[in-house]
Amino acid sequence: MMLRLWKWYQNCLAYHPVKTQVISSGFLWGVGDIAAQYITHSTAKRRLQISDADADFKINWKRVAITSSFGFGFVGPVGHFWYEGLDKFLRLRLHQQPKSLRFVATKVALDGIIFGPLDLFVFFTYMGFSMGKNAQQVKEDVKRDFLPALVLEGGIWPIVQVVNFRYVPVRYQLLYVNIFCLLDSAFLSWVEQQKDAAWKQWFTPFNSFKERGGQGRL
Repeated sequence: MMLRLWKWYQNCLAYHPVKTQVISSGFLWGVGDIAAQYITHSTAKRRLQISDADADFKINWKRVAITSSFGFGFVGPVGHFWYEGLDKFLRLRLHQQPKSLRFVATKVALDGIIFGPLDLFVFFTYMGFSMGKNAQQVKEDVKRDFLPALVLEGGIWPIVQVVNFRYVPVRYQLLYVNIFCLLDSAFLSWVEQQKDAAWKQWFTPFNSFKERGGQGRL
């Protein structure tokens, strides 16, 4: 069964690469959001010691659709062209040897500096506007959520991408990333749903420092 599914995926990827990446990304991000909702619900239930019937887990399908649309509209198409373009740029423009230490290290660095922060910024901005918030509210959400997510992901994704860029063929790199995005989308959705959780305040001094620094340059 799994072998047939894998062959079917390979066939779809060969004939419809962008469409296949878009659909798989949307599906996985939707599943990830359901997981995040369940984790958030279970955590709150244990913390508040709720046991009545009204506390039963119910999926917010509107939120699932919004998150899934992010996978469809951004992660799938942008991710496809990013990984294809990044590989061609390093091989053809910078003439780096594929799979070499320098090649992998450059890919990981560029992915972490460019695509990672962009992905987080677009996600939190998109989620805010999609939930009906105004520009000021979205700005506050991004300010609250962006840095914690960037720092926490920064300790995981470089390791994931070293394996990806070293051992996974380019045509399967987004699939590899999408598998981890199942966890990543759950994590990002969880971060966004945590609102003003106490652990986010750990990053407040850093944000305050940046604001004071920015004001000093005016």
